[in-house]
Amino acid sequence: MALKILILDDEPIVGKRLGPALDEMGCETETFTDPKSAVARLSDTTFDIVVTDIRMDDIDGIAVLERVMERSPKTKVIMITGYATMEVAREALAKGAFDFLAKPFKPDQLREMIGRAALELGVELPVTGGAGEVSLNG
Repeated sequence: MALKILILDDEPIVGKRLGPALDEMGCETETFTDPKSAVARLSDTTFDIVVTDIRMDDIDGIAVLERVMERSPKTKVIMITGYATMEVAREALAKGAFDFLAKPFKPDQLREMIGRAALELGVELPVTGGAGEVSLNG
């Protein structure tokens, strides 16, 4: 069973780097740069895992997290941000986020986190190595 993963980050390079990295693990990924489009997609499709930036225009990642948890509490939500603070991390985790990843990070770090989320969902994924770093500050 391929895990369905939604990636949301307003910086296009993030989806371009992470999508293929997760596809290598056998996941089905959909990437979005516009939070409104992602939220619309979340309204009609259930994803196993959602990876979302926190700081975005229009709709922030905390609002995306809240919408995912209302609709699909079993979905694992991983928050990513270049503006990591303990306060934001605590808020995200208190509202149901699975984990929190600060930029810059390597795709392997996210793959490992996706692997742990998959195990909690009862799916074992192959972890493949890769290079590169997602170093945006958004």
